[in-house]
Amino acid sequence: MSRVELLNAGGFRVDGRKQYELRSIAIQLGGSEDTTADGSAQITHGLTTVSATVFGPREARSGGNMLHDRASLNVEVALAPWGSMERRRRNRGDRRLVEFASAIKSTFEPVVHTHLYPRSQIDIFVHVHQQDGGVLPAAINAATLALLDAGIAMHDFVAAVSCGIHSTAALLDLSNAEESDLPNLTVAVLPRTKQVTLASLETRLHVERFQQIFNLAIDAAQVLHNEMQLAVRDRTKTLVQAMTGKHVDAAPLADSDSDHDDAMML
Repeated sequence: MSRVELLNAGGFRVDGRKQYELRSIAIQLGGSEDTTADGSAQITHGLTTVSATVFGPREARSGGNMLHDRASLNVEVALAPWGSMERRRRNRGDRRLVEFASAIKSTFEPVVHTHLYPRSQIDIFVHVHQQDGGVLPAAINAATLALLDAGIAMHDFVAAVSCGIHSTAALLDLSNAEESDLPNLTVAVLPRTKQVTLASLETRLHVERFQQIFNLAIDAAQVLHNEMQLAVRDRTKTLVQAMTGKHVDAAPLADSDSDHDDAMML
């Protein structure tokens, strides 16, 4: 039994959210302190903050990394020592960080048009500034935006979200307390086709429960996609205005955003 009541009788979670309510989200594109970066983004889901920086496509640093017909994709994940709720410090070779990096790489390898950049490499550096659950989906979302900011060609956005089961109740966008106590799943989706590029299940789950939260995660990814589209549109508008000195009206989203007022709730 959980030490903390994760979902009370009124249907509210520890942080005051309802079952299907996503945490607040803030997105910043560009503005990396490293002026040599080709693209960057920072995303905050509730109390979890993750940034991603992209370098490339650029010449492969070693012959072993070079692929003659496409670009190689490299991912590294680092955790700020003050950003973890754990006492021990995780270094770059920590198993959990290596697993995150591997999951991010496998998520984007089928999405990035690597064939357009033969004999080169694309490096994605993910930095976890603060974590309170949902680090992997936040990292994937930040990497998506950083790749777009770098002008890397992709099939589609990748939008990721975590979800879990409390008794029979499905919960979206898990906090650290919820992730620690509940069976949980991270899903990364290509929003236009609803193709899944990552499904990472932390614990065993009955197939019916899995299907329940899997479908919920796909719907939630569409909500996050709308938020990411808005951020990219605003970034594009700012860049065009800076280059032309003219005011640019915001273009409509490809997908309807008529539900944007309720964007953080399913």
